Amino acid sequence: MGNRKKWYDELVILTLIIIFVSPIARSQEDELDVASLKTVVIDAGHGGKDPGCHGAHAHEKHVCLSMALMLGNKIKENYPDIKVVYTRDKDVFVELDERAKIANQHNADLFICIHANAAGPQAFGAETYVLGLHRTDAQQRVAERENSTIYLEDDGGAKYKDFEMTPDAIIARKLQLSVFLDQSISFAEKIQKEFKYLGRHDRGVKQAGFLVLYKTTMPSVLIETGFLTNPKEEKWLSDSTTQIKMAGAMFTAFEKYKNELEGVDVQTENTESLTDETSANDNTTSVDVVFRIQIETSGTKISLTDSRFKGNTMYEYKQDGLYKYTTGYFPNDFDSANKLKSTLRNDGFQHAFVVGFLNGERISLQKAINLAEK
Repeated sequence: MGNRKKWYDELVILTLIIIFVSPIARSQEDELDVASLKTVVIDAGHGGKDPGCHGAHAHEKHVCLSMALMLGNKIKENYPDIKVVYTRDKDVFVELDERAKIANQHNADLFICIHANAAGPQAFGAETYVLGLHRTDAQQRVAERENSTIYLEDDGGAKYKDFEMTPDAIIARKLQLSVFLDQSISFAEKIQKEFKYLGRHDRGVKQAGFLVLYKTTMPSVLIETGFLTNPKEEKWLSDSTTQIKMAGAMFTAFEKYKNELEGVDVQTENTESLTDETSANDNTTSVDVVFRIQIETSGTKISLTDSRFKGNTMYEYKQDGLYKYTTGYFPNDFDSANKLKSTLRNDGFQHAFVVGFLNGERISLQKAINLAEK
Protein backbone atom coordinates (compact mmCIF):
# COMPACT_ATOMS: atom_id res chain seq x y z
CA MET A 1 0.00 0.00 0.00
CA GLY A 2 2.85 2.34 0.89
CA ASN A 3 4.63 1.78 -2.43
CA ARG A 4 1.41 2.33 -4.32
CA LYS A 5 0.81 5.64 -2.57
CA LYS A 6 4.39 6.71 -3.22
CA TRP A 7 4.01 5.84 -6.90
CA TYR A 8 0.77 7.83 -7.06
CA ASP A 9 2.30 10.84 -5.32
CA GLU A 10 5.28 10.82 -7.65
CA LEU A 11 3.05 10.55 -10.69
CA VAL A 12 0.94 13.49 -9.54
CA ILE A 13 4.05 15.58 -8.97
CA LEU A 14 5.33 14.74 -12.44
CA THR A 15 2.14 16.06 -13.98
CA LEU A 16 2.62 19.47 -12.42
CA ILE A 17 5.70 20.37 -14.42
CA ILE A 18 4.34 21.26 -17.83
CA ILE A 19 6.22 23.59 -20.14
CA PHE A 20 8.61 25.48 -17.93
CA VAL A 21 11.23 23.91 -20.15
CA SER A 22 9.21 24.74 -23.26
CA PRO A 23 9.36 28.09 -25.00
CA ILE A 24 6.60 30.60 -24.45
CA ALA A 25 3.80 29.95 -26.91
CA ARG A 26 4.32 33.29 -28.60
CA SER A 27 7.41 35.19 -29.55
CA GLN A 28 8.46 38.36 -27.77
CA GLU A 29 7.22 40.38 -30.74
CA ASP A 30 3.78 38.78 -30.51
CA GLU A 31 3.61 38.97 -26.70
CA LEU A 32 0.24 39.81 -25.22
CA ASP A 33 -0.51 43.53 -25.17
CA VAL A 34 -1.98 44.12 -21.73
CA ALA A 35 -3.00 47.67 -22.60
CA SER A 36 -6.54 46.49 -23.30
CA LEU A 37 -8.76 43.47 -22.93
CA LYS A 38 -9.88 42.11 -26.28
CA THR A 39 -10.30 38.38 -25.64
CA VAL A 40 -11.29 36.49 -22.48
CA VAL A 41 -11.26 32.70 -22.18
CA ILE A 42 -13.53 31.19 -19.53
CA ASP A 43 -12.79 27.64 -18.46
CA ALA A 44 -15.49 25.65 -16.68
CA GLY A 45 -13.67 22.94 -14.74
CA HIS A 46 -14.09 19.22 -15.47
CA GLY A 47 -16.97 18.00 -17.68
CA GLY A 48 -18.22 14.88 -19.43
CA LYS A 49 -16.69 11.71 -17.97
CA ASP A 50 -14.92 13.87 -15.37
CA PRO A 51 -17.55 15.02 -12.84
CA GLY A 52 -15.04 16.70 -10.54
CA CYS A 53 -15.88 16.78 -6.85
CA HIS A 54 -19.43 16.39 -5.61
CA GLY A 55 -21.71 16.67 -2.64
CA ALA A 56 -24.86 14.69 -1.93
CA HIS A 57 -26.45 15.90 -5.17
CA ALA A 58 -24.39 18.54 -6.96
CA HIS A 59 -21.41 17.86 -9.21
CA GLU A 60 -18.60 20.29 -9.80
CA LYS A 61 -18.82 20.04 -13.59
CA HIS A 62 -22.43 21.31 -13.60
CA VAL A 63 -21.97 24.07 -11.02
CA CYS A 64 -18.88 25.39 -12.79
CA LEU A 65 -20.43 25.36 -16.25
CA SER A 66 -23.49 27.25 -15.05
CA MET A 67 -21.43 30.06 -13.50
CA ALA A 68 -19.02 30.15 -16.44
CA LEU A 69 -21.84 30.69 -18.95
CA MET A 70 -23.44 33.35 -16.75
CA LEU A 71 -20.14 35.21 -16.45
CA GLY A 72 -19.52 35.02 -20.19
CA ASN A 73 -23.00 36.33 -20.97
CA LYS A 74 -22.55 39.31 -18.65
CA ILE A 75 -19.25 40.22 -20.32
CA LYS A 76 -20.84 39.92 -23.77
CA GLU A 77 -23.82 42.04 -22.77
CA ASN A 78 -21.78 44.83 -21.22
CA TYR A 79 -18.74 44.72 -23.51
CA PRO A 80 -19.84 43.50 -26.95
CA ASP A 81 -16.41 44.34 -28.41
CA ILE A 82 -14.72 41.80 -26.12
CA LYS A 83 -14.49 38.30 -27.54
CA VAL A 84 -15.56 35.64 -25.04
CA VAL A 85 -14.34 32.09 -25.64
CA TYR A 86 -15.40 29.05 -23.59
CA THR A 87 -13.20 25.99 -23.27
CA ARG A 88 -16.51 24.16 -23.06
CA ASP A 89 -20.10 25.40 -23.25
CA LYS A 90 -21.74 22.04 -22.55
CA ASP A 91 -21.15 18.86 -20.56
CA VAL A 92 -18.17 17.46 -22.48
CA PHE A 93 -14.70 16.31 -21.44
CA VAL A 94 -11.82 18.62 -22.40
CA GLU A 95 -8.21 17.67 -21.66
CA LEU A 96 -6.25 20.03 -19.43
CA ASP A 97 -3.65 20.53 -22.12
CA GLU A 98 -6.37 21.46 -24.61
CA ARG A 99 -7.95 24.04 -22.28
CA ALA A 100 -4.72 26.01 -22.13
CA LYS A 101 -4.16 25.53 -25.86
CA ILE A 102 -7.53 27.14 -26.57
CA ALA A 103 -6.53 30.21 -24.55
CA ASN A 104 -3.10 30.46 -26.16
CA GLN A 105 -4.38 29.96 -29.71
CA HIS A 106 -6.93 32.74 -29.25
CA ASN A 107 -4.21 35.06 -27.88
CA ALA A 108 -6.40 35.62 -24.83
CA ASP A 109 -5.77 38.62 -22.61
CA LEU A 110 -7.25 36.89 -19.56
CA PHE A 111 -7.93 33.26 -18.56
CA ILE A 112 -10.59 32.58 -15.91
CA CYS A 113 -10.84 29.00 -14.65
CA ILE A 114 -13.88 28.20 -12.47
CA HIS A 115 -13.96 25.26 -10.04
CA ALA A 116 -15.58 24.04 -6.82
CA ASN A 117 -13.65 22.64 -3.89
CA ALA A 118 -13.64 19.48 -1.78
CA ALA A 119 -12.47 18.80 1.78
CA GLY A 120 -14.11 17.88 5.09
CA PRO A 121 -17.81 18.69 5.64
CA GLN A 122 -16.89 21.71 7.77
CA ALA A 123 -14.69 23.46 5.20
CA PHE A 124 -16.25 26.57 3.68
CA GLY A 125 -15.46 29.74 1.75
CA ALA A 126 -13.95 30.80 -1.56
CA GLU A 127 -10.33 31.15 -2.64
CA THR A 128 -8.58 32.16 -5.85
CA TYR A 129 -5.28 30.76 -7.08
CA VAL A 130 -2.46 32.06 -9.24
CA LEU A 131 0.53 30.08 -10.42
CA GLY A 132 3.19 29.54 -7.76
CA LEU A 133 4.61 27.38 -5.00
CA HIS A 134 2.06 25.97 -2.58
CA ARG A 135 2.67 27.04 1.02
CA THR A 136 0.53 24.47 2.78
CA ASP A 137 -0.36 20.82 2.33
CA ALA A 138 -3.97 21.85 1.79
CA GLN A 139 -3.03 24.03 -1.19
CA GLN A 140 -1.01 21.17 -2.64
CA ARG A 141 -3.96 18.81 -2.27
CA VAL A 142 -6.24 21.21 -4.14
CA ALA A 143 -3.80 21.36 -7.06
CA GLU A 144 -3.31 17.58 -7.06
CA ARG A 145 -7.05 16.97 -7.12
CA GLU A 146 -7.64 19.34 -10.04
CA ASN A 147 -4.58 18.04 -11.91
CA SER A 148 -5.73 14.43 -11.49
CA THR A 149 -8.08 15.00 -14.43
CA ILE A 150 -5.19 13.91 -16.68
CA TYR A 151 -5.73 10.28 -15.64
CA LEU A 152 -9.10 10.39 -17.42
CA GLU A 153 -7.50 11.42 -20.71
CA ASP A 154 -7.30 8.82 -23.48
CA ASP A 155 -3.63 8.07 -22.81
CA GLY A 156 -4.07 8.03 -19.03
CA GLY A 157 -1.79 11.04 -18.66
CA ALA A 158 1.13 9.42 -20.47
CA LYS A 159 2.00 12.55 -22.43
CA TYR A 160 2.94 14.32 -19.19
CA LYS A 161 5.30 11.61 -17.93
CA ASP A 162 8.51 13.22 -19.20
CA PHE A 163 8.04 16.40 -17.19
CA GLU A 164 9.66 16.81 -13.80
CA MET A 165 8.64 19.39 -11.21
CA THR A 166 10.87 21.07 -8.64
CA PRO A 167 10.47 24.29 -6.66
CA ASP A 168 13.18 25.81 -8.86
CA ALA A 169 11.19 24.86 -11.92
CA ILE A 170 8.09 26.62 -10.60
CA ILE A 171 10.10 29.73 -9.82
CA ALA A 172 11.63 29.63 -13.30
CA ARG A 173 8.18 29.43 -14.86
CA LYS A 174 6.93 32.31 -12.72
CA LEU A 175 9.85 34.43 -13.88
CA GLN A 176 9.14 33.40 -17.46
CA LEU A 177 5.61 34.73 -17.03
CA SER A 178 6.45 37.53 -14.60
CA VAL A 179 5.00 40.18 -16.90
CA PHE A 180 1.58 38.60 -16.24
CA LEU A 181 1.93 37.62 -12.57
CA ASP A 182 1.09 41.04 -11.14
CA GLN A 183 -2.01 41.16 -13.33
CA SER A 184 -3.09 37.70 -12.18
CA ILE A 185 -2.70 38.65 -8.52
CA SER A 186 -4.54 41.94 -9.04
CA PHE A 187 -7.50 40.18 -10.65
CA ALA A 188 -7.51 37.45 -7.99
CA GLU A 189 -7.59 40.03 -5.21
CA LYS A 190 -10.57 41.75 -6.83
CA ILE A 191 -12.44 38.46 -7.14
CA GLN A 192 -11.95 37.69 -3.47
CA LYS A 193 -13.04 41.18 -2.47
CA GLU A 194 -16.27 40.86 -4.46
CA PHE A 195 -16.99 37.44 -2.95
CA LYS A 196 -16.51 38.98 0.46
CA TYR A 197 -19.15 41.62 -0.40
CA LEU A 198 -21.54 38.73 -1.02
CA GLY A 199 -20.91 37.50 2.50
CA ARG A 200 -18.65 34.66 1.42
CA HIS A 201 -15.85 33.62 3.76
CA ASP A 202 -12.65 34.97 2.21
CA ARG A 203 -10.00 32.23 2.12
CA GLY A 204 -7.65 34.56 0.28
CA VAL A 205 -5.46 34.62 -2.81
CA LYS A 206 -3.15 31.59 -2.91
CA GLN A 207 -0.52 29.96 -5.09
CA ALA A 208 -0.17 26.38 -6.27
CA GLY A 209 1.05 24.30 -9.20
CA PHE A 210 -2.08 23.97 -11.29
CA LEU A 211 -1.23 22.38 -14.60
CA VAL A 212 -3.67 24.50 -16.57
CA LEU A 213 -2.09 27.71 -15.19
CA TYR A 214 1.35 26.45 -16.27
CA LYS A 215 0.18 26.11 -19.82
CA THR A 216 -1.47 29.51 -20.26
CA THR A 217 0.62 32.48 -21.37
CA MET A 218 -1.50 35.38 -20.14
CA PRO A 219 -2.85 36.61 -16.79
CA SER A 220 -4.64 33.55 -15.40
CA VAL A 221 -6.55 32.62 -12.25
CA LEU A 222 -8.27 29.51 -10.94
CA ILE A 223 -11.28 30.20 -8.74
CA GLU A 224 -12.46 27.71 -6.11
CA THR A 225 -15.97 29.02 -5.56
CA GLY A 226 -16.84 26.91 -2.51
CA PHE A 227 -16.95 23.42 -1.01
CA LEU A 228 -19.49 20.98 -2.40
CA THR A 229 -18.51 18.60 0.40
CA ASN A 230 -20.08 21.02 2.89
CA PRO A 231 -23.89 20.46 2.79
CA LYS A 232 -24.67 24.14 3.35
CA GLU A 233 -22.25 25.27 0.67
CA GLU A 234 -23.50 22.59 -1.71
CA LYS A 235 -27.04 23.85 -1.34
CA TRP A 236 -25.88 27.45 -1.73
CA LEU A 237 -23.76 26.85 -4.84
CA SER A 238 -26.44 24.67 -6.47
CA ASP A 239 -29.05 27.42 -6.32
CA SER A 240 -29.44 29.34 -9.58
CA THR A 241 -29.98 32.62 -7.75
CA THR A 242 -26.70 32.13 -5.90
CA GLN A 243 -24.93 31.24 -9.13
CA ILE A 244 -26.14 34.50 -10.65
CA LYS A 245 -24.71 36.38 -7.66
CA MET A 246 -21.38 34.58 -7.89
CA ALA A 247 -21.14 35.23 -11.63
CA GLY A 248 -22.07 38.85 -10.95
CA ALA A 249 -19.28 39.15 -8.38
CA MET A 250 -16.79 37.71 -10.87
CA PHE A 251 -18.01 40.16 -13.50
CA THR A 252 -17.63 43.14 -11.16
CA ALA A 253 -14.08 42.02 -10.40
CA PHE A 254 -13.47 41.66 -14.14
CA GLU A 255 -14.79 45.14 -14.79
CA LYS A 256 -12.62 46.70 -12.09
CA TYR A 257 -9.60 44.80 -13.38
CA LYS A 258 -10.32 45.97 -16.93
CA ASN A 259 -10.64 49.59 -15.79
CA GLU A 260 -7.42 49.39 -13.81
CA LEU A 261 -5.54 47.74 -16.66
CA GLU A 262 -6.73 50.26 -19.23
CA GLY A 263 -6.34 53.27 -16.96
CA VAL A 264 -10.04 54.12 -16.96
CA ASP A 265 -11.15 56.30 -14.06
CA VAL A 266 -13.25 54.19 -11.69
CA GLN A 267 -15.97 54.95 -9.18
CA THR A 268 -15.13 55.07 -5.48
CA GLU A 269 -15.52 51.66 -3.88
CA ASN A 270 -17.85 50.77 -1.07
CA THR A 271 -16.89 53.14 1.75
CA GLU A 272 -17.60 50.50 4.37
CA SER A 273 -14.98 48.24 2.77
CA LEU A 274 -12.53 51.13 2.64
CA THR A 275 -13.09 51.75 6.33
CA ASP A 276 -12.34 48.11 7.10
CA GLU A 277 -9.06 48.17 5.17
CA THR A 278 -7.68 51.49 6.41
CA SER A 279 -9.02 51.33 9.98
CA ALA A 280 -10.45 54.77 9.17
CA ASN A 281 -8.03 56.48 11.51
CA ASP A 282 -7.64 60.22 11.18
CA ASN A 283 -3.95 59.96 10.32
CA THR A 284 -4.70 58.23 7.01
CA THR A 285 -5.96 61.42 5.38
CA SER A 286 -2.70 63.24 6.09
CA VAL A 287 -0.50 60.60 4.46
CA ASP A 288 0.22 60.95 0.75
CA VAL A 289 -0.57 58.06 -1.51
CA VAL A 290 2.11 57.90 -4.19
CA PHE A 291 1.35 56.70 -7.69
CA ARG A 292 4.15 55.36 -9.91
CA ILE A 293 4.30 53.49 -13.20
CA GLN A 294 5.76 49.99 -13.18
CA ILE A 295 7.65 49.02 -16.32
CA GLU A 296 9.82 46.03 -15.40
CA THR A 297 9.87 42.89 -13.23
CA SER A 298 12.98 40.76 -12.78
CA GLY A 299 14.27 37.85 -10.76
CA THR A 300 17.62 39.63 -10.36
CA LYS A 301 18.61 43.19 -9.56
CA ILE A 302 18.85 45.64 -12.44
CA SER A 303 20.88 48.84 -12.30
CA LEU A 304 18.60 51.86 -12.07
CA THR A 305 20.66 53.42 -14.87
CA ASP A 306 20.39 50.39 -17.17
CA SER A 307 19.89 51.36 -20.81
CA ARG A 308 16.62 49.44 -20.99
CA PHE A 309 15.03 52.16 -18.83
CA LYS A 310 15.80 54.77 -21.54
CA GLY A 311 17.00 57.43 -19.12
CA ASN A 312 13.89 57.44 -16.92
CA THR A 313 14.41 58.03 -13.20
CA MET A 314 13.76 54.63 -11.67
CA TYR A 315 12.70 53.29 -8.28
CA GLU A 316 13.05 49.69 -7.10
CA TYR A 317 10.93 47.67 -4.70
CA LYS A 318 10.79 43.95 -3.94
CA GLN A 319 7.64 41.85 -3.76
CA ASP A 320 7.03 38.08 -3.88
CA GLY A 321 10.77 37.49 -4.32
CA LEU A 322 10.90 39.62 -7.48
CA TYR A 323 12.53 42.99 -8.15
CA LYS A 324 10.11 45.52 -9.60
CA TYR A 325 10.97 48.82 -11.23
CA THR A 326 8.85 51.93 -11.38
CA THR A 327 9.19 55.48 -12.59
CA GLY A 328 7.32 58.70 -11.83
CA TYR A 329 6.30 60.23 -8.52
CA PHE A 330 2.72 61.49 -8.20
CA PRO A 331 1.45 62.11 -4.63
CA ASN A 332 -2.36 61.79 -4.60
CA ASP A 333 -2.48 62.28 -8.38
CA PHE A 334 -3.68 59.23 -10.26
CA ASP A 335 -4.61 61.17 -13.41
CA SER A 336 -1.07 62.44 -13.96
CA ALA A 337 0.34 58.98 -13.36
CA ASN A 338 -2.11 57.53 -15.84
CA LYS A 339 -1.06 60.06 -18.48
CA LEU A 340 2.59 59.17 -17.98
CA LYS A 341 1.65 55.49 -18.31
CA SER A 342 0.19 56.21 -21.76
CA THR A 343 3.32 58.14 -22.75
CA LEU A 344 5.55 55.28 -21.61
CA ARG A 345 3.54 52.74 -23.57
CA ASN A 346 3.97 54.89 -26.68
CA ASP A 347 7.69 54.99 -25.91
CA GLY A 348 8.00 51.21 -26.09
CA PHE A 349 7.07 50.14 -22.55
CA GLN A 350 4.02 48.23 -23.74
CA HIS A 351 3.27 46.63 -20.38
CA ALA A 352 3.50 49.78 -18.24
CA PHE A 353 0.80 50.09 -15.58
CA VAL A 354 0.04 52.34 -12.62
CA VAL A 355 0.74 51.15 -9.06
CA GLY A 356 0.06 52.82 -5.72
CA PHE A 357 2.09 53.05 -2.51
CA LEU A 358 1.18 54.06 1.04
CA ASN A 359 4.03 54.68 3.49
CA GLY A 360 6.37 53.02 1.04
CA GLU A 361 4.32 49.82 0.81
CA ARG A 362 2.49 48.84 -2.34
CA ILE A 363 -1.30 48.70 -1.99
CA SER A 364 -4.05 47.86 -4.46
CA LEU A 365 -4.61 50.54 -7.07
CA GLN A 366 -8.28 50.85 -6.21
CA LYS A 367 -7.45 51.46 -2.54
CA ALA A 368 -4.80 54.00 -3.53
CA ILE A 369 -7.30 55.89 -5.72
CA ASN A 370 -9.88 55.90 -2.92
CA LEU A 371 -7.37 57.20 -0.36
CA ALA A 372 -6.12 59.87 -2.76
CA GLU A 373 -9.67 61.09 -3.33
CA LYS A 374 -10.34 61.06 0.40
